Amino acid sequence: MTTRRDFIKQVSVLAGVGAAASCGFGLTSLSVQAATQSGWRMPDEGDRHTRAFIAFGAQDAIWEDFTADVQAALGRIARSIARHEPVTVFCRDHERDLAQEHCGSSNITYVTTELDDIWMRDIGANFVINGQGELGAVDFNFNGWGNKQQHDDDAQLAAEVADTTHARYLRSELVGEGGGIEVDGHGTGIMTESSWINSNRNPNWSKADVEEELKARLGLRKIIWLPGIKGKDITDAHVDFYARFVRPGVVIANLDNDPESYDYKVTRAHLQILENATDADGRKLQVHTVSPPLKPRKSKFSRDNPDFAAGYINYFVINGAVIAPEFGDEEADGKAFDVLSELYTDREVVQLNIDAIAAGGGGIHCVTSHQPQA
Repeated sequence: MTTRRDFIKQVSVLAGVGAAASCGFGLTSLSVQAATQSGWRMPDEGDRHTRAFIAFGAQDAIWEDFTADVQAALGRIARSIARHEPVTVFCRDHERDLAQEHCGSSNITYVTTELDDIWMRDIGANFVINGQGELGAVDFNFNGWGNKQQHDDDAQLAAEVADTTHARYLRSELVGEGGGIEVDGHGTGIMTESSWINSNRNPNWSKADVEEELKARLGLRKIIWLPGIKGKDITDAHVDFYARFVRPGVVIANLDNDPESYDYKVTRAHLQILENATDADGRKLQVHTVSPPLKPRKSKFSRDNPDFAAGYINYFVINGAVIAPEFGDEEADGKAFDVLSELYTDREVVQLNIDAIAAGGGGIHCVTSHQPQA
C-alpha cells in the first residue's frame, strides 16, 4: 500500500473536484447570533449515547492490498462497541453482506449509501443538543482535509446522518472535521490552529472569525488553541491525536518521547499550553499524559510507513467502555491501559489491534462517531 502522503500526491489533480459542493461559501445557514440564541451545545463524548456510527467504506483505490485488513479492523471495532450500545454502519449497497460478515448483526443496523472512505468522525454530522431536548446535526462541509483526497460522496454523509437520525440539519459556512473538535460539554473546547485556521479549508477567515463560528455552533464559551503542525499528516494535526477531555477540568495529552518524531517538540508545546490553561469556568486543567509506543509490532502495516499512527489518544468513549488501540509494545500498551483505567473508573477499557487503520494515519476515534442522548 502507498502511504497517505503518497496518495495525496496521486490525487492532487483532484484538488478542485467537488470543491464547489463542499467548500461551504455562499451557503444558506443560521447566522451566528441565531445559532447562539438557539442554545445548541455539543455534549461531552462521555455523556450517554443513543448509538455509534461507522463508515464501512474502505476501497482498493485508496487502501490497495490493505483493504480487506481495514474492513476486518472496522468489524472488530463495530462488534466491540455493539456489546455496549447500538451501532449504525453505513456501507455501499454491493458491500452490505460483506459489512455484516465483518460487523455482525447483534445490536447493529445498516444504512446503504455511497462512500469514499472510512473516516466517520470527519465526514459525519457533529451532534448538538439544546434545552428543549432537540437534536441538531452540524455539517462542517468536509472537503477532503483541504482537497487532499476524493470526497464527493463523503461530503454528503453529514446530511444523510442528520436525515437518518431525524436531527435538525445545521449547515455551517466553516470547513472542518469532527476529528478537529474536542469539547468538555460545559463550554470549553480544544482545537488545533493548523487544521482550522488553514487556507486549504477556510481562506479569508481570521482566527477570530473561526473561533466565533465554532463557539456559536458548538455552544462554547472558550477555546484553548494548540498550534498543531501543518502538512505532516493528511489532517494537518487533528486535536484527537493530541489532547482529549476526560471530564470537565481533566485532560489527557499525547507526549511523544521519540526525539526523531516531528511530534516531539509539538507535543511538548501543547503540554505547556494545557498545563497553563484554564477552562471556561476558570478552572486550571489537570493534565495527564500518555506516550506512543517506541517499539510497535513490526508488520506490513508499520514497516517503512511514516504515516503509521501509533498513538493511544485516539480512543472512543462509549456507554460503559473505552475502545482503545494496542500496538504490540507490551510496556507501552500496559501503561496506556493503566492510565485509561485510572481516568475512566466507571468504564471497561477494551484494547484492539487496529494496525491496518493506523497504516492510513488514523485510529479508533477517527473511524467512529456517536449520537448523544438528547
